[in-house]
Amino acid sequence: MAGPFAAAALLAGTPLDEPIRPIPQVEAQDPARVELGRRLFHDVRLSANNSRSCASCHQLQSGGADRLAFSLGLSGQPTAVNAPTVLNAALNFRQFWDGRADSLEAQIDAVVQNPLEMGSKWPDVIRKVAQDASYRTAFAAAYPEGITQTSIQNAIATFEHTLLTPNSRFDQYLQGDAEAITAEEQAGYVKFKQYGCIACHQGVNIGGNMFQKFGVMGDYFATRGNPTEADLGRYLVTQEEDDKHVFKVPSLRNVALTAPYFHDATAKTLEEAVDVMFRYQLGRSASQEDKHAIIQFLNTLTGELEGKAQ
Repeated sequence: MAGPFAAAALLAGTPLDEPIRPIPQVEAQDPARVELGRRLFHDVRLSANNSRSCASCHQLQSGGADRLAFSLGLSGQPTAVNAPTVLNAALNFRQFWDGRADSLEAQIDAVVQNPLEMGSKWPDVIRKVAQDASYRTAFAAAYPEGITQTSIQNAIATFEHTLLTPNSRFDQYLQGDAEAITAEEQAGYVKFKQYGCIACHQGVNIGGNMFQKFGVMGDYFATRGNPTEADLGRYLVTQEEDDKHVFKVPSLRNVALTAPYFHDATAKTLEEAVDVMFRYQLGRSASQEDKHAIIQFLNTLTGELEGKAQ
């Protein structure tokens, strides 16, 4: 490794050979746009019947998710997949389990117009936002073009860029504080690497930077039964046979806060999720002691949101 990234890593005190990088501090954003985005993120008027906001499914006080197996959509019906956390979503290379959105703005667009989720049309959203005098004033100050689809999407995305969770105990450990995590948690990290979990869960977001088939070492879906269209994953986007059951690898940041797990929410606990990963992704057996140590490591990945412990 060379260049500015290597220099930054050295300054941060992180060994250059570590496959996981600490989350950086939040980059400065336009405060006016951040506050507009925060308000819009919590505004139910973005939905067709004024019942759902972004925060309905992505509750910041609950790890950026809602702890439901399937979030409830516009008319109270469940969504097709488990809602992933919005925390650190800005660090993902794609959005949604199937990776169909290549930016936060595209993700926002898709959710607003999804008939099951917010069910809105952009002209209606713009009209409702523009009817609010305080929004008109705030948008005029923050965006030369005023209230448009692009400015609404940008404001929410700008807010989401602030939803990083740096300074987890594990990040402190990576940056040189050997006492930030316990000996058992350190052993769990070693096992996490030795067993091969690190092959998909690495980088600054400990995931979120590649696609992977769910069921590399066994047919997870045949064992689970009751197949759904959502199980096809990235195939629904590409129609490529090799993309069946392929999903964006989820981030493990704050994973202790975001049960249930997987797109189908079948794992209710970290213990269950780790068992599934060992069987279907790694094809390996591990002692309960090793699995427990890995789970202890996963519990060190909870960071701070807006400077506060979660």
